[in-house]
Amino acid sequence: MEKKKDIVMSGIRPTGFLHLGNYFGAISNYVKMQEEFNCFFMVADLHSLTTHPDTKELKANVYRVLAENIACGLDPDKVALYCQSHLSETAELYLYLNMMAYKGELEKTTTFKDKVRLNPENVNAGLLTYPVLQTADIILHRAKYVPVGKDQEQHLEMARTFTNRFNHRYGEVFPEPVAFNYNQKLVKVPSLDGEGKMSKSESQLATLYLADSDDMIIKKVMKAKTDSGPSEKNAPKPDYIENIFTLMNLVCTPATIQHFEDDYNNCSIRYGDLKKQLACDMVNFIAPIRNKVDAILKDEDGLKQIMKKGAEKANISAAETMKQVRKAMGLNYF
Repeated sequence: MEKKKDIVMSGIRPTGFLHLGNYFGAISNYVKMQEEFNCFFMVADLHSLTTHPDTKELKANVYRVLAENIACGLDPDKVALYCQSHLSETAELYLYLNMMAYKGELEKTTTFKDKVRLNPENVNAGLLTYPVLQTADIILHRAKYVPVGKDQEQHLEMARTFTNRFNHRYGEVFPEPVAFNYNQKLVKVPSLDGEGKMSKSESQLATLYLADSDDMIIKKVMKAKTDSGPSEKNAPKPDYIENIFTLMNLVCTPATIQHFEDDYNNCSIRYGDLKKQLACDMVNFIAPIRNKVDAILKDEDGLKQIMKKGAEKANISAAETMKQVRKAMGLNYF
């Protein structure tokens, strides 16, 4: 008898374009996970409403994020790739969990405090209870593993709190979700300006997007911060030079990297040549993904079918969970 696969659940907000950091920090792991686990990957359109209440561009953004994930290697036949708003059970479980979430603990979350500081005019209840909805998303499929970055660890800790609170009050329905990333450090893709990591919200010119044209990729890479080169052999690299080598490690061959490492250590490095090589390899990496995304987006009916199929898979799981939830809570009156 085949061993039952553990469940993995993760979500991605349909705001902005996916970039190299998303690919190496999350999606490449998802692609690996789909071979070993029962995976539920969700486009978090409801979450996006907490900070982007105008929905004019939402449909196009949802389609794009689906297309980008598929182009990067997610197989809709192997995973449940679905839209958050297509599961009505999410809202029901979110409501029940809200009865067990307290104002004081929600106000302490780092992301809530950050969002309030950035946009004090839009402190809505959805923003405050964001971790509750996130918990509902995860435990709706009774997921054991959640692939998350450092910035989401506090939310996952809260998900465990709400899960344990529910189980304690009504009986064991949910496993306690834990972070999972193949026992390795998540890849942090550095920004091209030498400041922090690539991000949707930071400098557009310092971030390489999967939708960037070849010319734009070359322009961005050639603007990466460098200096006049080392004055001593085998000198340590400054952070912004280390960043460029980190980016090379993602897309260049070992021989190429070794060549420029040797040049650096021998004080003969020509940063113009290094950046030209990196730009060329980045184009070779990103262009096929971009072209696949464009082809997928042209087939709107195909995308709708993928969403429908994903929602059907996710609905089976969600309906079974909610049956158990209502029974545990005593809400099954007939």
